[in-house]
Amino acid sequence: MNAQVPETGSLSQRLKIETSHEHDRMEQLMEKAQVFANRHNYAQHTLAQYYFQQDIENLYQHNEVEQIIPDLDVRGRSQAALQDLQDLGLEPQSSEIATEQVGYPEALGWIYVSEGSTLGAAFLFKEAQAKLGLSAEFGARNLAAYPEGRMRVWKRFKQALDDANFSKEDQDKVIEGALEGFARFGQLLDNLDQLK
Repeated sequence: MNAQVPETGSLSQRLKIETSHEHDRMEQLMEKAQVFANRHNYAQHTLAQYYFQQDIENLYQHNEVEQIIPDLDVRGRSQAALQDLQDLGLEPQSSEIATEQVGYPEALGWIYVSEGSTLGAAFLFKEAQAKLGLSAEFGARNLAAYPEGRMRVWKRFKQALDDANFSKEDQDKVIEGALEGFARFGQLLDNLDQLK
């Protein structure tokens, strides 16, 4: 797959191209999970989001990550997901963090997965409202847009990655991290019924 990507491609372009198959896989897993069929399914999905966001926010502690992405304080959705779980009567039982051993720059790849899902959550937010009667004040906070808008925050994140001017080797590590992040979230989605 790397052969299709020009050497001069920006990191954000490479991430988009080299993780596109994972985007498709996440969509298939979401369909299979029937997240919006009822509140129980949705609550299990929110639990998956909570665990994944805990993984992501653990990576904010890398000093290098903070230097690349200075607006980390507006990102991260674990607290929103936790409030949603409380609304839905579900309490997380696990405190395991999957990213304890994830270093830098791989951490940026994991964060890319999270930020991309925030952009894609616009559709999910509408579904939660229309099918389950949830809102940014009850049950669907973790899907709501950033106060300044999804697209602006996403573009700022992509620009920060590109402005970092990573070597090809470090870009490869970021992409490796993104693939790991997709694998983790895919595992959560694939096992929603077993999540506690």
